[in-house]
Amino acid sequence: MSKFSLSALQLALPQGDNRERIAAAVASMLRRYPWVQMVLLPELATYGPGIDQAQPRGGEAERFYQQLAKQHGIWFVPGSLYEREGDRVFNMLPVIDPNGHVVTRYRKIYPFRPFEAGVTSGDQVVVFDIPGVGRFGVSICYDGWFPEVSRALVWRGAEVILHPTMTGTLDRPNELVIAQANAIMNQCYFIDVNNAGALGNGRSIAVGPDGDVLHQAGEQSEELVLTLDLQRVRDARRDGFKGLGQVLKSFRDTPVRYPCYNEAEQVSASLEALGPLALRERSVR
Repeated sequence: MSKFSLSALQLALPQGDNRERIAAAVASMLRRYPWVQMVLLPELATYGPGIDQAQPRGGEAERFYQQLAKQHGIWFVPGSLYEREGDRVFNMLPVIDPNGHVVTRYRKIYPFRPFEAGVTSGDQVVVFDIPGVGRFGVSICYDGWFPEVSRALVWRGAEVILHPTMTGTLDRPNELVIAQANAIMNQCYFIDVNNAGALGNGRSIAVGPDGDVLHQAGEQSEELVLTLDLQRVRDARRDGFKGLGQVLKSFRDTPVRYPCYNEAEQVSASLEALGPLALRERSVR
């Protein structure tokens, strides 16, 4: 079986505890589309931004979503939550199976610094298998701007990349281009679901392995209901993008070892010259 049904919920939510609103939205969607096997939410949809809402691993919100997944018998990726570990906070995404078990967790590698202050970077890419279907990878929002994250997921076998986002800024159109580019360069499905309302400006996008836009949402609440055919990914990677470039095979076979990935050459004079990562200041005239 290579086909898999997924719903990405672009929800217009306020800042605050949104668990009951999310539970109602999931139940409502499943009444209309009872065949859906996975539900995906945007980044930080549960409480909105603010590390003051950070909970320990396995905290109250995660347990709530475990019960929700078990109740409906679905795979559930509830966006991300701020997770506290000692004096560190991570932007963490759990993946919950239809039995309510957390099968893996991912910590955002690239917090949106300097804006996402006080958040520690994760250091591991994460993939997981859905038995009889295929391998999925996860990334969060700003991770999408770094092609290394998607390529590392694909290197580990990901055929679908789930990408929750919380964007309410004027660069959202650029993120749509990036979503398509990630799908094209890696010949995979790329599902980028954004918040709407107070937490984002919507325009979620789902892209297929040939760069085709499966769905692009507007700016209000919207349900993306998709049937993914992972055989399309396998065919594209074997036969080439639209029967042309066999990108991943070429990447695998090249003898080149890029200096930016070589530990002995990790210091770049040109990048060091950019200065510190800090908020842009108003110019004084």
